[in-house]
Amino acid sequence: MQRCLCISCKFFVILLVLITVSAQSIAAPSPCAAAEYRQFDFWLGRWRVEAAGKTVGSNVISANHNGCLLEERWTSANGGTGSSMNFYDPKRQQWRQVWVSGGTLIDLRGGLRDNSMRLTGTITYLADGSELPFRGQWTPLVDGRVRQFFEEQRAGSWQVWFEGFYIKDVE
Repeated sequence: MQRCLCISCKFFVILLVLITVSAQSIAAPSPCAAAEYRQFDFWLGRWRVEAAGKTVGSNVISANHNGCLLEERWTSANGGTGSSMNFYDPKRQQWRQVWVSGGTLIDLRGGLRDNSMRLTGTITYLADGSELPFRGQWTPLVDGRVRQFFEEQRAGSWQVWFEGFYIKDVE
């Protein structure tokens, strides 16, 4: 009798494994697998960030939630931090970035144009609540780096806010 129970148990385990494998193989692909959701993937990775030839910080960009969200975790060389959420909005057919740090909020929208991710919106300075037009551009370079370029508009004129170069961190 025990022997039959063991054979029944083995049969049940094998059947359970087959059902699980079959369910996984017929599962629907991620809704974020389409090409437009992959346009910002060149920014994924662990990066050392340089500006004016000096290391100014590090950044980790990871894909989360089945590739539907790119999450940024920034640490500056002096210890400041910030994070952004980046996602493709299929209804508006554009990318959106929402950045939060201890001193600023940035809300941008846009898309891939001329081999660069170009987003525009606003920056809000938390200390005084001022809000200014703001734009950013991320460009993958042939040597594997990514150029990040930000500008803000003051008194009707665009001024450079930050220009940095992302260099892949090899661990």
